[in-house]
Amino acid sequence: MHRMREIKSPKTYKDKAKAASAKAAALGEDVDVSAYVSSAEEQPYQDDPSKLPTKTKEDMLKVGIILDNTNQRSGTYIQMDNTPVHSSSGQEGIEVMAISQALEKHDWLADYWWRAVAVDTDKYTANVELSQHSGYFIRALPGYRTIYPVQSCLYLTKARLAQNVHNIIIAEEDSELHIITGCAAASSEEAGLHLGVSEFYLKRGAKVTFTMIHSWNPEVAVRPRTGIIVEEDAVFLSNYVIMKPVHSLQTNPVARCIGDNAVVRFSSILVAPPESNMDLGSRVFLNAKGAKTEIITRAITTGGNIIARGYIEGDAPNVKGHLECRGLILKEGGVIHAIPELKGNLAGVDLSHEAAVGKIAEEEIEYLMARGLTRTEATATIVRGFLRVDIEGLPPMLNTELQRAVEASEKDIM
Repeated sequence: MHRMREIKSPKTYKDKAKAASAKAAALGEDVDVSAYVSSAEEQPYQDDPSKLPTKTKEDMLKVGIILDNTNQRSGTYIQMDNTPVHSSSGQEGIEVMAISQALEKHDWLADYWWRAVAVDTDKYTANVELSQHSGYFIRALPGYRTIYPVQSCLYLTKARLAQNVHNIIIAEEDSELHIITGCAAASSEEAGLHLGVSEFYLKRGAKVTFTMIHSWNPEVAVRPRTGIIVEEDAVFLSNYVIMKPVHSLQTNPVARCIGDNAVVRFSSILVAPPESNMDLGSRVFLNAKGAKTEIITRAITTGGNIIARGYIEGDAPNVKGHLECRGLILKEGGVIHAIPELKGNLAGVDLSHEAAVGKIAEEEIEYLMARGLTRTEATATIVRGFLRVDIEGLPPMLNTELQRAVEASEKDIM
């Protein structure tokens, strides 16, 4: 049985975190972290995740986590509240474990701690350091490639809990990782706070495909903070899906291409129901020759608010980047605010963007109705096509999980 271990960080990180937390408190920023409890009863470890309660497994299945047939996964990590309740690897060369275990096993891992994300970025990163509980460690050894996706689930059960998570993902040279992460809340109405720090390190020639599906509730606030460092000839593909209500979501991952010909792609599917507030974006710094990026967002509001951000900065010769945001307003009262930004710091960079926000064109609906569809069917068909984002390089199994999440939410959208 793997017990939750205390995570010990160098004192310098604690000092920086305390300073950032004090500064944020003075400014009165955003979510009041002190309004949430910081501890929860420790959950029992489960060697066989298929023996978790039926409702728990059903909630996790909705976000792509399979527990009754894990032979379709190369590894599994499950965390409930602040307790790792299961971790396992089913493939040679792939490590999956709680971050506390990983820090004990690998002395060198401390060198990665707070390298891709600064501990004093804001009060949320500071709180993760000061109230650290757990998180996952996923690593592919040099030359190893996952046969099936590695899956991880961060599950919130206790009311008004601040779930603090620090994850580290490392793809060693010429390795490949396919990861699907599902985040969910057990209750459909209890308040909660999720604070998740994720640091990705892609070595030369590595590839990581990271698909995240969120299913929270109208009372949960979510503050992920993510940093990605991409070395020479490495490829990072991020796919993010949220189509269920959330009280407040704010995330803006930062990818740094530090090796020649590094590639980063962000693809996001966002649906904001009434009273949901989403502020999402991606930032990519092209700091090496020939680096490339693409940021694609599909956003729909049925009454909620969406801010869709994108930022690309070119700092090296022959880099290329493209931003694309398309938004649909299906119901009055919803707002979509697209904020694309490009910055080129030298000659020879190739950066572009396009953005469009509006409603479904009446002529499109009439065209489909003339072919026998009802207005509702015509609208649903257009929305379904709008959300079908063609994601280059997405493995078939992850694509299936992604489309399943979209299809499961289509009725709610309409």
